Amino acid sequence: MPKRFSTARGREFGDGLRAAVAATGMTSRKVAELVGWQEAKLSDLVNGKGGATELELALLLGACRTPPRERDHLLSLFTGTGVKGWWQEHGSCAPISPRTLVEHERLAKGLVSWQTMLLHGMVQTPDYTRAVLDACANVPQGEREERVEARGLRQETLRGGVRACFFMPEAVLLGRVGGGEVMREQLLHLDDLAAKPRIDVRVVPVGAGAHAGMAGSFDLLSFDRYDDVVFLESENSSLIIEAPEALRSYRRVVEGLDAVALDAERSRELIRKSLV
Repeated sequence: MPKRFSTARGREFGDGLRAAVAATGMTSRKVAELVGWQEAKLSDLVNGKGGATELELALLLGACRTPPRERDHLLSLFTGTGVKGWWQEHGSCAPISPRTLVEHERLAKGLVSWQTMLLHGMVQTPDYTRAVLDACANVPQGEREERVEARGLRQETLRGGVRACFFMPEAVLLGRVGGGEVMREQLLHLDDLAAKPRIDVRVVPVGAGAHAGMAGSFDLLSFDRYDDVVFLESENSSLIIEAPEALRSYRRVVEGLDAVALDAERSRELIRKSLV
């Protein structure tokens, strides 16, 4: 099995370059011949073994007729493919479909999430999502439905093989995002998800007091072939954490949440009580 990039930037670069080559409609051998390479050199570049300069990459992307925006994105990633950790600035707000996060969710075998102010995007109903987006200060109104659809597509991950655990504070269940009917529909959906064998919903009760998750929200993703990563999101930027010591600190936070959260069965009971 070929070596693959071990960092978030590297994986996104490799996947993007692979897509650029595929978009030509030619075999990788034909594309390599077009720029005067051996096919093995192109394979090495796509799979994280290096072997090409930035100029050679630019010539390859030109030969593939890669659109300028994607070309510039891949060139910007290329020099940092071996660097762990990645802070991404998004402008006024996060992108409609956050490319790096979506790809990592697709590849993940495990997801542990802690959200302090709202339900995780993967468990939101469309109307709950609409209410959240309507309240956002920087999301253009004209993008709302596109963002709702994109978030729905991310939920496909839960229908695959990922093992997911969603920690949430009780206060999130008691809120009235979108009004009573929207929230009732959302809680019913959350209860249905909690019944699935590969999904755990764990509620941290109000009475838990101070606990390890009070510093903020995060997603911890684990993989079969890669090191774990942590994703942090803010209004207009995101941070991917890959450093081993930092990851160990988030695992300790998960242990702390596990200690104070209700178990899955009692969490479902609390969700149902919130419906009344």
